[in-house]
Amino acid sequence: MEKIGSNGGGHVNSSYDPTLDEPPVYNETNFSNEEHRTVRPSVMSAFGHDTLDRVPNIDFYRNAGSVSGHRAVRPSLQELHEVFQKNGAIDVPETVDDDGETSDGTPSDDLESAVLPDSKGAVKFGWIRGVLVRCMLNIWGVMLFIRLSWVFGQAGWGLGIVVIALSCVVTIITGLSMSAICTNGVVRGGGAYYLISRSLGPEFGGSIGLIFAFANAVAVAMYVVGFAETVVDLLKEYASLMVDEINDIRIIGCITVVLLLGISVAGMEWEAKAQIVLLIILLVAIVNVFVGTAIPATADKKSKGFFGYQSNIFMENFPPAFRDGETFFSVFAIFFPAATGILAGANISGDLRDAQAAIPKGTLLAIVITGITYLGVALCVSATVVRDATGNTTDIINSSSFCNGSAVSACELGYNFSSCATQTCKFGSMNNFQVMTMVSGFGPLITAGTFSATLSSALASLVSAPKVFQALCKDNIYKALHFFAKGHGKNNEPIRGYILTFIISVAFILIGNLNTIAPIISNFFLASYALINFSCFHASYAKSPGWRPAYKYYNMWLSLLGALLCCVVMFVINWWAALLTYGIEILLYVYVTVKKPDVNWGSSTQAVTFVSAVSNALSLAGVEDHVKNFRPQILALTGSAQSRPALLDLAHCFTKNYGLCLTCEVFVGPRSETLQGMNAGMERNQLYLNKTKRKALYAAVTCDDFREGTESLLQASGLGRMKPNTLMIGFKRNWRTAGADKVQSYVGILHDAFDFEYGMVMLRMNQGLDVSHLVEAEEEMLKAAKEQQALDNEMIPNGGKMKGLFRKSRNSSQQVLTTRVSVCAPPPPQIARMNEKLMEASGQFKKKQPKGTIDVWWLFDDGGLTLLLPYILTTRKKWKDCKLRIFIAGQPERSELDREEMKSLLQKFRIKCSDINVIDDLHIKPRSDSLKMLDDMIEPFRLREGSKDSFQAEALQKENPWKITDTELSSFEEKTHLQVRLNELLQENSKSANLIIVSMPIARKGSISDFLYMAWLDVLTKDLPPTLLIRGNHKSVLTFYS
Repeated sequence: MEKIGSNGGGHVNSSYDPTLDEPPVYNETNFSNEEHRTVRPSVMSAFGHDTLDRVPNIDFYRNAGSVSGHRAVRPSLQELHEVFQKNGAIDVPETVDDDGETSDGTPSDDLESAVLPDSKGAVKFGWIRGVLVRCMLNIWGVMLFIRLSWVFGQAGWGLGIVVIALSCVVTIITGLSMSAICTNGVVRGGGAYYLISRSLGPEFGGSIGLIFAFANAVAVAMYVVGFAETVVDLLKEYASLMVDEINDIRIIGCITVVLLLGISVAGMEWEAKAQIVLLIILLVAIVNVFVGTAIPATADKKSKGFFGYQSNIFMENFPPAFRDGETFFSVFAIFFPAATGILAGANISGDLRDAQAAIPKGTLLAIVITGITYLGVALCVSATVVRDATGNTTDIINSSSFCNGSAVSACELGYNFSSCATQTCKFGSMNNFQVMTMVSGFGPLITAGTFSATLSSALASLVSAPKVFQALCKDNIYKALHFFAKGHGKNNEPIRGYILTFIISVAFILIGNLNTIAPIISNFFLASYALINFSCFHASYAKSPGWRPAYKYYNMWLSLLGALLCCVVMFVINWWAALLTYGIEILLYVYVTVKKPDVNWGSSTQAVTFVSAVSNALSLAGVEDHVKNFRPQILALTGSAQSRPALLDLAHCFTKNYGLCLTCEVFVGPRSETLQGMNAGMERNQLYLNKTKRKALYAAVTCDDFREGTESLLQASGLGRMKPNTLMIGFKRNWRTAGADKVQSYVGILHDAFDFEYGMVMLRMNQGLDVSHLVEAEEEMLKAAKEQQALDNEMIPNGGKMKGLFRKSRNSSQQVLTTRVSVCAPPPPQIARMNEKLMEASGQFKKKQPKGTIDVWWLFDDGGLTLLLPYILTTRKKWKDCKLRIFIAGQPERSELDREEMKSLLQKFRIKCSDINVIDDLHIKPRSDSLKMLDDMIEPFRLREGSKDSFQAEALQKENPWKITDTELSSFEEKTHLQVRLNELLQENSKSANLIIVSMPIARKGSISDFLYMAWLDVLTKDLPPTLLIRGNHKSVLTFYS
C-alpha cells in the first residue's frame, strides 16, 4: 500500500511499516504495578474483519517520553483515511522504542509513572511505611514531650483544644486538597513541588519548590540542634560537657548529621528501617505517658504538681492563664509548627508503589491519629498536673479551710503552692518543660522519645529536601541547578542533593541558635500548604475537563478557605517572616516568568486563561464598536512567520500588546500535498513568534488558489469582535515578470479587502521583503552542522577513543554532508551584497529608529486610518524620536487657510505634529523623464489597439483582456499623471524620512486594469525610503468628542 509522505512530518506515524502484510498483533503490556497482561491478539476477533483500528488500551495514552521505554501507537487519522485506497496490507507495530536519551538539560515532558528500565529491585513503599509512618513521625515532634504541657497551661484545656483543632483543620483541608490533586493523574517524584507545578504551572511550582527544598534542608539543622540540646542537657546534669554548651551542641549536631546522611545514602530501605525503629521508640514513649498518669503520685511528684487524675485540677486548668505577655495567637504560633509534617509522605512520591492511593490514605490517617494523640496527652496532663508547684515536699497543709487564691486545687489536695503567686516557681505545667518526664512511668523513655522525635523528623527532612530538589532540577526550571538532577542506583537516589543538604544543615548547625530562622522555615512550609489548597481551588474553578480527581471528598471553597487560613497563620506565627516569605516567592515567581521555561504541563492557569478569554470574548460580542475604542487589528500576509520580518515587525508595532495581529500564510496546491506541511508548520511558526516576542498569532489555510485562500482568511479570521479590520500586505515587486494570473490574483486580493470593508496597508521597501530563501539556506546549514555533530559524537563513543569501525563510515558521511552543504555554498559577490542589504533592511523595524520624521501624505479622507497608524507608531519606544510631518493637497490661492484648517483638526484630534505642509502644485504635469519611465514600465502590457481596425482590436482584446487599452490610458490619464507627479514631490520632500505614509489610490473594479493599477502603485512608491500605502474603509476611526 503506497503512502503519501511529507517533509512536514506532522502526521506521519514513525512506526508505520507499509511493507508488512501480517495482521496486527498485540504484544504483552507492562503496567506500572508490575502486572503483565496479554492484550487481545487480533482486532479481527473483535470486529469480525481485519482492520487497522485499535480497541482502547492504556498504552495508547502514555506520553511520548515514556520512561518504560515502550508505548503503544495508534494509527494516525491519515493512515485510516487514505491507506486502504491503495493496498489492503496493514501493520502498525504496537510499541515504539523511545530514543533512550537521558535528560539533556532541557525541560522534560510530564512523564507517566512506570517502572524504569533498569529499576528491577528498586525499593517501593506502600501507604503505611511510605506515608503513614513518615507523617506520624514528622508530626510527633519534640512539641509532644517538651512544650505541649506549657501550651495547655497557658491556654487552658478549653482554648488548648481550639489550638489543636484549628491546627488540624488547616492540615486536614490541605490533606483533602492534596488528595484531590494527587488522584488527578499519575504522581511522579517531587512531592509538594510536583503537585503545585503540575497544577499551577512552573512559575508557582518553581518558586515554591526551591524554598520548600531549602526549608527542609534547614529543618534538618533545627531538628538536629533540638536533639543535640537534649543530649547537652543530660551531659550538664552529669557534669560531663566536652567544651562548653554551644560548642557541644555543634559537635553533637555535626556527628548526628553525618550518621543520618550515612543512613540516607545507604538507600531508602535502610532509611525506612531506621524510621520503623524510631517509631517503635516513640510509641513506647507515648504509651509511657498514659501509663504514668495512672500510677499513683509519690510525695516528690506531688510537690512538683502531679497528683494523678483529679476533677478539681481538670476544672481549674480549663480557663486560660496567659502570662509573660503571651496571647492565644502567640501560643498557637508556638504549637502550629508541630503540625507541619503532613508532606513527609508526599515528598517521596517517586518511591511509592501507588502514590495516588497512598498519599491521601496515609496523610489523612496520620493527621487524625496524631491529632487525637496530641489531644489525649494534653488532656491527661491537664487532669493530673497543676499549673504551679514549688517542688518542696515540706509545703504541706493539714486543712483546706485556708484554701483560696491561685492554687486552690493543690491546697485542697494538701499542698500550699500559694508562694508561686509572688515568686517564680520551677515546677508545674507552666514552669517545667520536663513535665512529661515527671508524669511518665519511666522517665528515661521520654528522653528516648524526644531523641526519636527529633531524629525521625531530621531524617525525614534529610530525605525530603534532596528528593524535591532533584525533581525541581530535572524540570530544568533553574538551568544553573541542572547538575543536581542526576540520580544514582536502583532508586535514582539524589546523592548530589544529599551532599548539598548536608552542607546546608551543617552550616546552620554551626550557627548554633536557630530561634531567628525557625519562624521563616515554618512560613515556608505554610506557603507550600497555601499553594496546595489554592491549586485545588484553581483547578476546580477552571472547570477543565481534565480535572477529574478520583478522590471526591473535597470542596473548592473549602480549599480556598484553607489557603486563606494558611496565609493568616503565617502572619500569626511571625509577620515579618510572612512578608519575607512572600517577597522571596514573588522574586522567584518573576524570575521564572521572565525566563519562560519551555514546559507545558496543562496547568490550571492555562485553563483559567482560556475560560477568561472566552468569557471576555463573549462579553465583548455584546458591546457595539465605538470609534473611541477603535484599534487596528492586523491581518498580515507574511507567509511563514520568518519570511517577511519587516512586514511582521511593522505590524507588531501597530498592535503590540493592545491589538490583534494575525500573521497568515496560504499554502497553494492540492490539499493532499499541502495539508501536512501546513499542519507541521502551525506549531513551529507560533513557537517562532513567541520566541522572538512578537505578540502575534499564526494562521494558515490550504487552497488551490492564493486569492481564494486569502479570501477565506479575510472572511473567517478572528473571534467575535476580535477580528481583523486591516489587511497588511507587501508590495509585489516582480509584478512585471510574474505573469497575468498572479498579478490578477494580487490585485484581486486588494479588491476583496475593500469589498469586505477592510482597511488596506501596503509596505514597499526598495530591497524587498521576502527573505525566505535566506532562511531556508540557513536552516539547511544548521541541519547539516547538527548531522555532522551527531556523526562526530557517534565516532567518539568511549571517552574520545575512536574505533576503526567508524573511520570508514565517516569518510562516506562526510562526502554526503559536503555535497549537501555545497547546495548552500557562498553566492557570487553581487548576490551576496544584495542578500546582505536585504537582511539589513528586513531588520530595520526591529531596532530603535534614529531621530527623523514620519512623513504622512494625507491626501484623501479615508476615515482617519492614514493619520491614526503613524500616530500609533510615535507612541512606541522604538519610534519615539520620530516626529510627524503632515502633507496635504491644497490650492495655490488658499494654502495658508488649508494649513490652519488642518492644524485645527489635528488639535481637536490631540495629535501633535512638527510641521504641516500644503502641496499646491499637484496639478502640474510631471516631467518628461518621469512620464517616459511610466511608459517604459507599462509598454509590455499595452494592447495598442488604436493602430488596428475595429475587428482586429476586438480580437486582440478578447485574446488579452488583462492588457491596458489605449482607451483606458486616455480615460485615466490625469489620475495616472497624478501618481507620477506624487512620486516627484515625494522625492523632493520626503527622501530623507524614516518612513513615508501615503494615501493609497483606489482602482475602480471593472474600469482600471490590474497592470495599470500595479503601474500606479509602482511609480508612486519607486526609489523612496520605506513607504506605506494606506487606505481606510472610509468609516471614522478618529473622533474629537469625549
